[in-house]
Amino acid sequence: MDNHLPGVYPAKKKDHSTYYRASITFRGKHISLGSYPDAVTAHNAYNEAHAITAGAAQSVEDYTACSPLAFEKWVSLINFRDNGIYFPTPIYLKQKFFLYYMAPSHTLKFDIDDLFYYSTKKIMRRGNHLFVNDYGMQFGILNRYGIKSHAVLGKDYRFINGDTSDFRYENIEVLNRFHGITRIPLSDGKRKPECGKESFRYKVRIHIRSYYVVGSYETETEAAVAYNKAVDVLKKNGINRSFPLNYIEGLSPAAYAELYSHVKLSPAIYAIKPEGTSISPSNPQS
Repeated sequence: MDNHLPGVYPAKKKDHSTYYRASITFRGKHISLGSYPDAVTAHNAYNEAHAITAGAAQSVEDYTACSPLAFEKWVSLINFRDNGIYFPTPIYLKQKFFLYYMAPSHTLKFDIDDLFYYSTKKIMRRGNHLFVNDYGMQFGILNRYGIKSHAVLGKDYRFINGDTSDFRYENIEVLNRFHGITRIPLSDGKRKPECGKESFRYKVRIHIRSYYVVGSYETETEAAVAYNKAVDVLKKNGINRSFPLNYIEGLSPAAYAELYSHVKLSPAIYAIKPEGTSISPSNPQS
């Protein structure tokens, strides 16, 4: 360690060149601040971390691009200073929820129940898709709410308060939990809901070379089973595709079998054959 530059430690790369690590000890915890190409930059990172932990002047919003500290480290230090808990991920605790900082001007809001999970998971973005790496696999953060990766905002799920960065459970409503199902309000001008009955019907479609209507059903469970039955019919007819199946939680095998045997499919589904077999042009639906 260079005694003239506190918090700086020289280290060697595999090619024997030198780089510098910065670290700080705060409240008895040794915290790595990152690696730097020169000792001066590493020391600047240490000085900035020391200033953050020594007083309450700096806030997350004060971060600038010229800071020697990584933004994630800046957030972690401020949260540790203010809330007494250190997280390696850019989390800032509030009373009943926490903020996960993707960038200085972009935060995600989560319930405290999710704190343990995200305190060790780095959230990444690809386009509009937010995901984490877990056990070598990618998991979309919407999967934790039972929302499929192909789900469409506004059709399959919605943010109740309109804030698409608010991932608290109370703010997310799942509209369609299953593959191939679209929930259609009965009050769409074609039919009014009857008293005491569901105010939706559930339209089921399946994609082969285009979309085909499987049927329309009174309950979401019927629709989910109908989709699965359509998959079985198509596979029996020689349509070799990897269709995802719906898993209906809480439905016993006997109840599933009963629904499966009675649910009706469009005749068009039974008529679909492998490529090269003629299909009536009136069958596909968009």
